[in-house]
Amino acid sequence: MASLHYLAVFAITLAAVSANPTGRVVGGSDAIAAQFPHQISLRMEHRHICGGSIIATNYILTAAHCVVESGTTAYPAESFTIRAGTHNRIAGGVIVQVKRVAVHQGYSSVENDLALLELEEHLTYSTKIQAIPLASAEVPAGSEVIISGWGLTENNGATLPILLQWNHVEALSKSQCFRKILMSSDALLCLDHPKGAGACNGDSGGPATYNGELVGVAGFVVIGCGTSRPDGYAKVFYNLEWIQENMI
Repeated sequence: MASLHYLAVFAITLAAVSANPTGRVVGGSDAIAAQFPHQISLRMEHRHICGGSIIATNYILTAAHCVVESGTTAYPAESFTIRAGTHNRIAGGVIVQVKRVAVHQGYSSVENDLALLELEEHLTYSTKIQAIPLASAEVPAGSEVIISGWGLTENNGATLPILLQWNHVEALSKSQCFRKILMSSDALLCLDHPKGAGACNGDSGGPATYNGELVGVAGFVVIGCGTSRPDGYAKVFYNLEWIQENMI
């Protein structure tokens, strides 16, 4: 199997990460205010580490590997805050403390890479803060999917964009995914893109959307960011029961 790389910022040297107002996620474009009102920045010790999606006034869905210390054991909830209501990574919106972290009990490497974050305070919905509906069906192969995040702009880069970036990718079938990266799973959403596009470090936990629904959570890239290999996202539809049961 090809080499896999998680997309969280702490997978690279944090000291090397700095703001770059002109940078773009690999092949992406600047978002405008309120374009992705469900998108949040997950912060650890006041630094952006991952993305996430608002799925209720007090719940965020992100990737498990963004919040685990080892295995399925999460860092203390007090280690994390979220910034919501802005497309600017370092300004605007609101910052809210995380109250509880729930890691998928089936999380193992690239499988079931999901975590729920319960917030200390409920978010107030507005044009810039909105929950996104969870996937109601499988994404048909060949469909255009939208991804977004504040991840690195190039493989092995050291800068994060200030403005949220977004791009179009294509959903693959299980057989297509296996042919390209020698792996597939009912729990995996495989998103294809040309060379010079796709997700990168810092996009982990962020959303993949289709028809206005959250269909995937950013998990890994193969070999490196921006290659011609598809990226791996945890499939939301496959995990609906777990998500709903853990929103207590």
